[in-house]
Amino acid sequence: MTCADPARLQAICDGLSAAKTDALLRKWLRRLPHPFTADDRRAGYRYDISILQAEFSLTQVLDRPEHGRLFFEQVIHENLDLGRPDQVQLIFGRRVIRSTPGRFRTRVLTRGFTPSLHVDYKRTRIKQYHKEGRALRTETTINNAYDFRIGRRLANLPALRHIGFAANRRLLNLERLSHDCMLVEATFQSIDRPVCRDGQRASGLRFADPKVHHLFHALLLFRLLPDGFRCADLRRHLADLKGRAQPTPSARAPSPTSCVACACTA
Repeated sequence: MTCADPARLQAICDGLSAAKTDALLRKWLRRLPHPFTADDRRAGYRYDISILQAEFSLTQVLDRPEHGRLFFEQVIHENLDLGRPDQVQLIFGRRVIRSTPGRFRTRVLTRGFTPSLHVDYKRTRIKQYHKEGRALRTETTINNAYDFRIGRRLANLPALRHIGFAANRRLLNLERLSHDCMLVEATFQSIDRPVCRDGQRASGLRFADPKVHHLFHALLLFRLLPDGFRCADLRRHLADLKGRAQPTPSARAPSPTSCVACACTA
């Protein structure tokens, strides 16, 4: 959950290469008995490593863990269609055709009190869950490298790493688009409250106020868009939307830069 030097930890994780894994295997093969004699090994007979299963995980610790469970349940609710072929091919970057084997589905499993989201593609699966009440964990498990036209030898580990971590990121990007389609709180507050720019004050847009709805409706009128508009032009359309008489020209014409502020209070 915490780390004094995250960059160093990430470098250690990235250093788990095919060469280091192979060196670990050779170390134990020299110590453990196996059917190849010394003459066999000198003749070139030796064991090779196959990747039967590879898991690539990404753990993102939340800065507000008390909201993590609510956030993840919303992620599940909004992404139950991730197992469809058109979504799967976005996540894994593979073309899905009618003859592509395997089931395309999204499953939600609950063990104890922790739900998890599962997305299947051939014999590859992405699992996502709320880990220890503090983090969002995303795991891509590849059970057959041939699903991506990659061999199973250990030398193919870098290619599998690229596919696995890319799948994690693409899944998170899809979820971010669906979850964050509304304005975030800070952006909403900056629009809802009054602001001052270059000494000029503009009123906030109170979204629950009917006047603001009328303003948005008026701004979408195509007759205002080609050549620009002034506050007087906007007031006429606002009067029509509110069912009022046309406003009389004021003695002091507002500047074009303050039209939105005037329209909000008109």
